[in-house]
Amino acid sequence: MTANDAADARSFLAGLFRAAVAAADPLRGIAAHLPAKPKGRTVVVGAGKGAAQMARALEGVWGEPLEGLVVTRYGYSCDTKAIRIVEASHPVPDAAGLAAAGRLMELVKDLGEDDLVIALVCGGGSALLPAPPPGLTLADEIAVNEALLASGAPIAAMNRVRKHVSAIKGGRLAAATKARMVSLIVSDIPGDDPAQVASGPTVPDASTRHEAIEIVRRYGLKLPEAVHEHLASAAADAPRPADPIFTRHERHVVASAGVSLEAAANTARAAGVEAAILSDAIEGEARDVALVHAAIAREVLGRDRPFAKPVVLLSGGETTVTLRARGGKGGRNGEFALAAALALDGLDIHLLAADTDGIDGSETNAGAFADGGTVRRLLAAGHDPRRMLDRNDSHSAFAAIGDLFTTGPTGTNVNDFRAILVR
Repeated sequence: MTANDAADARSFLAGLFRAAVAAADPLRGIAAHLPAKPKGRTVVVGAGKGAAQMARALEGVWGEPLEGLVVTRYGYSCDTKAIRIVEASHPVPDAAGLAAAGRLMELVKDLGEDDLVIALVCGGGSALLPAPPPGLTLADEIAVNEALLASGAPIAAMNRVRKHVSAIKGGRLAAATKARMVSLIVSDIPGDDPAQVASGPTVPDASTRHEAIEIVRRYGLKLPEAVHEHLASAAADAPRPADPIFTRHERHVVASAGVSLEAAANTARAAGVEAAILSDAIEGEARDVALVHAAIAREVLGRDRPFAKPVVLLSGGETTVTLRARGGKGGRNGEFALAAALALDGLDIHLLAADTDGIDGSETNAGAFADGGTVRRLLAAGHDPRRMLDRNDSHSAFAAIGDLFTTGPTGTNVNDFRAILVR
């Protein structure tokens, strides 16, 4: 494997990532699902790591007076004309998010039936909209979020707990208004259930607080006593989908992982490389998912089955990381890449694992490149890749050898993107 080979492979993989992100541009989906103009006011609310870009896209195609506010992650803002953008903390909530959640509720609560609320919702909204119910504090909600992030629970289970420890999630934002509401959603959830994106502030689901309690028990979550008491009370019950207030509401998924992976596959084929989409809804421990992907890649390399070479294996979804040690840095895509590198050591296989929003975990990189020489380069730099994986320290590993993949905020979020090139 020469340096030019590796550079060409990385350029190819990065191009697939860019194609996937471009296909998730919210402008296209928003323009296709614009609601009818109201007699009264149009108020925009929203939250997520791509919410500011969604707001700008809406302003560009709406053509009528509107107002409102959306909240996004620090550093993810953009210029808008009428819709105000505020920033808050992700993945751990903060006071700025708490204030923003309160302002969103205030914006919608006095609207009438002739008014329209357009809700712009995308991944990251759960952390950006902390709203502890009466009897709980922001510190309690932060404790819940931190426990969930460290638990290894799938995103659907996390959100089931979050929406029962909130005054805005689980459809409560939508239930607070008499106005007609149209939710435009960029899905980062396997299966694209709109009630799961950002824990569904405008879309209720049928989950119950008893299911949330079972998740807390199953994953051994250590939560404040006040949270346990809240979940045990009827105050935790969320609005139900059958509630008549939701009959005037619409919701549309305007971008998703499936569309993005198809765009990446078409880009690969145009470059003369066959593409195989394994799934757009993969969940599970990142390091375990990496081993399965690596096994498929080795089978292709050695036996040309189940796909013939050259081929790029594509997948999406949302994996999880169970924290095994303190002090490590990195997200689920870095963890995937490091585990895959160990499984593919010495083989002519190249991969990119990255988050389509441009941030993997809490660091500034989108993900990382890895290949059959990653382990050798880490050892030469004085680092033990197995030990770094055990410490959940993938960011430090790839930073040490210059293999981080950094894009900056992309303005959208359809979750994980994984591409493995077998030549």
